[in-house]
Amino acid sequence: MEKFITYFIYNFTLTFLILGFIFSVVSLIIKKQSLTKKHIIEALFSYYFLFNIGISFMYNFIMHVFFSAKSASFIGWENSPFQLEVGFASLGFAVIGFIAFKSNISFRTAGIIGPACFLWGAAGGHIYQMITEHNFNPGNAGIIFWSDVFLPIIGFILLYQQYKIEKISKIRK
Repeated sequence: MEKFITYFIYNFTLTFLILGFIFSVVSLIIKKQSLTKKHIIEALFSYYFLFNIGISFMYNFIMHVFFSAKSASFIGWENSPFQLEVGFASLGFAVIGFIAFKSNISFRTAGIIGPACFLWGAAGGHIYQMITEHNFNPGNAGIIFWSDVFLPIIGFILLYQQYKIEKISKIRK
């Protein structure tokens, strides 16, 4: 059980992706709404923001600010003041994720773009570290790397789907 919990803590981006999906499904069941594309996309997108941006970046904030030495070690770095900067950037994105959870598409668009730039920039940094420093620590080259690449893609897909649904709704009115 300890290994299981440790795995989910160290791979928090995957954990929050799974939890977001579970909460999306549960919310659809509890609301007892018809399973239209609009309701499904709204549930997936809302909980994507809550878990993959809000809670995930809040976790990142806590780890980089309050447990900076452990966080740096996991990534394969030395601890530095940079940890504090990453932590507070993460706090800003966490706040955006919490607000976007129940926001309109305009705010959600901005809520995807900022974190996507951060995550893709981090992925580029991970690649650089893998090539130049041969840093294949789990916090640099593991699930964290892949989630830095693919979580923004998932966000943009959900954004596009919500945009299409809202555009169709406006046309029908």
